[in-house]
Formats: sequence, structure tokens, C-alpha cells
Amino acid sequence: MLSPAIDTPAGPEAAAAPRPATAYARVVKRLLDVAGAAGLLVVLSPVLLATGLAVAGLTGRPVLFRDRRAGRDGRPFTLLKFRSMREATGPDGRPLPDAERLTGFGRFLRRTSLDELPQLFCVLFGTMSLVGPRPLPERYVARYSPRQASRLFVRPGLTGWAQTHGRNAVDWDKRLSLDADYVAMLGTPFGLLLDLRILAATAGQVLLQALTGRGVSAPGHATMQEFRGEEPRQPQPATPGVSTSSPSE
Repeated sequence: MLSPAIDTPAGPEAAAAPRPATAYARVVKRLLDVAGAAGLLVVLSPVLLATGLAVAGLTGRPVLFRDRRAGRDGRPFTLLKFRSMREATGPDGRPLPDAERLTGFGRFLRRTSLDELPQLFCVLFGTMSLVGPRPLPERYVARYSPRQASRLFVRPGLTGWAQTHGRNAVDWDKRLSLDADYVAMLGTPFGLLLDLRILAATAGQVLLQALTGRGVSAPGHATMQEFRGEEPRQPQPATPGVSTSSPSE
């Protein structure tokens, strides 16, 4: 058995995962990140160069997309990706919808995950890890439940537990729950084996994704829907003799 089951209720209202405190989570993981990122940057340098030149020629400059994301403990950092969208705005000066700005070459980059390769520099600089919850926009932090916020206990990753379970095809509640599960499992003696399993599964998923396109975007969307947090429930007026519970309850 690779890892123990997480004995916490699913969903955003479940208890927050504890901060991982094992030697692997605190020290060894970072050493492996540096070695792995440095090695991959050397091996993949021809791919990075060729992709950068292709982006400059087909999509235009700037070659890199930079965006502020929430890192470990919610500290902001700059995420790097190869640019997959045109810089196009509407009459009101606002960016056009993703579906209209995403280029054909950009779709290829996303489908093959080549757009993510510059994040190896983020791993090397210490703002990301090879494995961890994917980095999300800063504005999402205030929308997290306590359990969802436990994803901020670790560095965001180039790949993660949620990515091996469907990437963007998974809805937000499930995706953030998987992130919290990862943080809880990382704090057990199985942390290293968990990361190795995720890296191995990612290799297979990238190949499957390149062939089928599965998981690249949310169903019915060009990219991923905005995460808006838990919508507060409005109290419903009671009707005599009528139950206010939903049929599933």
C-alpha cells in the first residue's frame, strides 16, 4: 500500500490538513526539487529554446506569460509559462474571452504541457516544487475554506495529486479536496513514495493528454472556470407540512 487513507470527511467543510513536518517534507523534498529541476533544464534546453522561438514567431512577443500567484503560506510569486494567447482586447479595452484569444499553436502547447516548462525555473528558484498543488491566483486565497487553505502549507507544484486525477476536467470542490489530501499524505512516512507515484503518473497522463486532449480544459470552456468559493446558503421560509430538505438528504 503506497499511502494510508485520509480519514477526513470530503468537501470544503472538512477539517484542515496539518502542516507536513517530516524530514522529507521540510528538507529532502527541496533538495530533490533543485536537483530535478536543474537536470531537466539541461536535458530539455533544446525543447525550451525551440518552443520559445516558435512562440515568438507564431504568437508574438512577449514569449513568456507572467502572472502573480499564491505560493507557500499565501506569499505571492511570479508564475512563468510560454504564452498561448494573443493579447487582444474588445472595444471596452478589456481582454477578449480566453476562447477568442487562444491560438491554434497555443492549444497545442497546452495539450502537450509544453507551456508549463518555464516553471522549472520557478522550482529552481524555490517558489515552486516539482510536485504540489497547482499555483492559483492570489484572489482565490480569501475564498478558500479552512481545509482548502491547507494547500498553502506547501510550495505549489509543476504537477500534483489533483492533476493525476483529471486536471481541469475535475470540478473545483474535488480538485481542492485532492490538494488537501496531498498535504495530509505528504506529512506521513509515505511522502517520498507519494511524490514518485505522482511523477510517474504525470508522465503517462501527459502522453494521454497529448493524444486525446482530455483534462486540458474544463468541460465546455477554453480553459478553466473561475473559482468563486462556497456560495452562502440563503435560509428558505418554512412551509407548514412541507420538508425543506433536498431529496438527496
